[in-house]
Amino acid sequence: MYHEDAEMLFPLRVSHSLRDLRGISWRHLVDRVSRLEEDDPDALAFALMMIRLDGCMTCQADSYRAMRGCTACARQAVLRFRGSDPELVKLYDRAHKDILVFLEDRPISATKR
Repeated sequence: MYHEDAEMLFPLRVSHSLRDLRGISWRHLVDRVSRLEEDDPDALAFALMMIRLDGCMTCQADSYRAMRGCTACARQAVLRFRGSDPELVKLYDRAHKDILVFLEDRPISATKR
């Protein structure tokens, strides 16, 4: 069964629903990236962090996670994260570095459409 909220990878549109699940540093991060375009490096970094945290790469269309939808899955992953908010922000910082390295290796014509 396909859920209308299920996508292949973490959709940035879900980020605003994660805002109040943690403390102030998390809230500031979510507020900042929620306002960005999806192709902004900061938004891509947030999405990459959530893909890693949620386990999007192992999600299948007929899995329990997919049937519940991306919003419920992401909320659950953030709530179940046992680390502190600064640790979550460090995960974001690591994803941001990975995005910048990836974009650095791409020709400008491939990154601009």
